[in-house]
Amino acid sequence: MGRQRGSLVQALSLGLALAGFSAMATVSAAEYNFAVEPTYTPERAREVYEPLIKYLDNATGQTFKLVVARNYAFYWNDIRNRKDLHFVFDEAHFTDFRIQRFGYEPLAKSSVPSSYSLLTQDDVAEGNVQAFVARSLVTMPAPNLGFALLLEYFPNPMQQPDLRSLATSWRDTVEIVFAGEADAAMVPTWLSNEYPNLIPVIKTREFPGAAVSASAEVPAEVKAAVKEALLRLHEDPALFEVLNELGMPQFVDATAAEYKGSEQMLKNFYGYNKRAEAPR
Repeated sequence: MGRQRGSLVQALSLGLALAGFSAMATVSAAEYNFAVEPTYTPERAREVYEPLIKYLDNATGQTFKLVVARNYAFYWNDIRNRKDLHFVFDEAHFTDFRIQRFGYEPLAKSSVPSSYSLLTQDDVAEGNVQAFVARSLVTMPAPNLGFALLLEYFPNPMQQPDLRSLATSWRDTVEIVFAGEADAAMVPTWLSNEYPNLIPVIKTREFPGAAVSASAEVPAEVKAAVKEALLRLHEDPALFEVLNELGMPQFVDATAAEYKGSEQMLKNFYGYNKRAEAPR
């Protein structure tokens, strides 16, 4: 009887150990979706961001899957409706929208504040944005922050530019101007610094830099690991090209308070008023 009881105890212990191992394996195998703004074609976005995804895999021991929307219309729909976007990297107005509506937590942001500049080849006086009424301007599609900021300069519905938003990347907008297919381009200010042969007409007000935020469903320890990895990313020479492509020298700490109110930039776009309940 004692021998049988001992065998039973050993079998039970082994079963519990295997169950524990299986649970640990399940946790370690968790996969987190990482969504990014569609400022590149899906193919180019994977080239730009895959090194970052691999870095986070190695630095945190977790597994991340890059999620790239086809365009801004799909991205805006995903923001409002998808529940499986665990981590996101996007501009201030989207970041604040996620915080206020869905309880996301900003972890780290670009050390460079976000602003946009209108560039042209024409000899136009600084600040004379009205010179482009009825003329062609190109930028990334709505509700991109650059598009939203550009609208602020043309409040009169009877005095509007010919606003084109078919570009597939920020650099594409500049090439469209060089090709003579548009009179000016609205681009991130960090990118405008790379084109000294273009004339800056305006520079918009600044917002906190683009941020990586985490869903409320992500465990606290995973958030902490991702945040630490992002804050140290600039120390890895292999990631220099990633940061350079994104127009930022490094990530720095981010807080929800500094983004508060930025979501108002979305108020003129379809879907903004459809409020979603924050997770309980």
